[in-house]
Amino acid sequence: MRHRIAVVGSGPAGLTFARVLHRHGCLVTVLERDPAPDARPPGGTLDLHEGLGQRALGKAGLLAEFRTLSRPEGQAMRILGTDGTVLRDWQPGPDDRAHPEIDRRQLRDLLLGPLDVQWGRAVTRVEPGTPDGALVHCADGRQEAFDLVIGADGAWSRTRPAVSPATPHYTGVTAVETSLEDVDSRHPGLARLIGDGSLAVYGVNRALVAQRNSGGHVKVHAQFRAPLDWHAELDLDDVEAVRSSLLALFDGWAAPVLELLSHGTAFVHRPLHVLPVSHTWTHVPGVTLLGDAAHLMPPLGAGANLAMLEGAELAESLAAGPEDLDEAVRAFEEQMWARAGRWAKITADGLERLVSPDPAQALAVFDQVQPS
Repeated sequence: MRHRIAVVGSGPAGLTFARVLHRHGCLVTVLERDPAPDARPPGGTLDLHEGLGQRALGKAGLLAEFRTLSRPEGQAMRILGTDGTVLRDWQPGPDDRAHPEIDRRQLRDLLLGPLDVQWGRAVTRVEPGTPDGALVHCADGRQEAFDLVIGADGAWSRTRPAVSPATPHYTGVTAVETSLEDVDSRHPGLARLIGDGSLAVYGVNRALVAQRNSGGHVKVHAQFRAPLDWHAELDLDDVEAVRSSLLALFDGWAAPVLELLSHGTAFVHRPLHVLPVSHTWTHVPGVTLLGDAAHLMPPLGAGANLAMLEGAELAESLAAGPEDLDEAVRAFEEQMWARAGRWAKITADGLERLVSPDPAQALAVFDQVQPS
């Protein structure tokens, strides 16, 4: 008998899970609240690590296609002082594929492939333990029962309450995102400053990070420590007011660095939230979690990679046709919790050091993860 399996969310975790199951000839229902794949901006770029995200794509049979799409040169990293001095300038070797970059849109389209996603199916809650299995309630009033529901629906997961009362808490660090378009032709000076990959500038309790995407698109993040309501008297829809506020916050930094904010086209407020470092739950038959729904952590390059590998590993386990579906999920959770707990601690410590009173801490983090 085939199990009825659903995954809630079409992010990297959910799609990797579904794609690996599909590769093994197993049926899976993908429920996504967005009405269409292009309903909202997909976000920036991701670096997929050899032992994590790339390994997951290998399990999905997509590694060769990923290598065609990815940008190994995007691994480059340059760090400046607030006065514009170049402190570090790391360039990857010609054959370095430790963590090449890929745009989120490209990754999503790669994973979607032949999958049949039910768009516009916003899940409001999951009710485990009904006579028919785990019952999924949707905003459109429809209900459907499954033998297993996987919540891969992100930080504010509607699936999570079925297994855990935990909710994300604010880290004390806020990010405000803006973008530069056609940077090579419209802002050639900034293009040279950023280079092929990422640029970071660290000051006292604040940072500016610029990261290349494909097609001359650059994402810029202003990061700083502030109360969650720091913008209470600021209209976040007023682009010039937000720009002025940020420029004042980074006052005294080198002019070329401040141009990253001066030329931004719009600003999006992204306060950083996390789940407890060792987030676990008492196993609930018929429901489990992946990715940010299970272990939301600071965005320092680990979250999506972990989520994809988790999705691939769980899918492989289920595709093998375990005699006891519940025991297979329970074993997966134990493995996920141990690995995610280690990475959650690493990323929490990393955020503390990258946005800290001592900018030298950020350099120390860089020196620990980059080859000399």
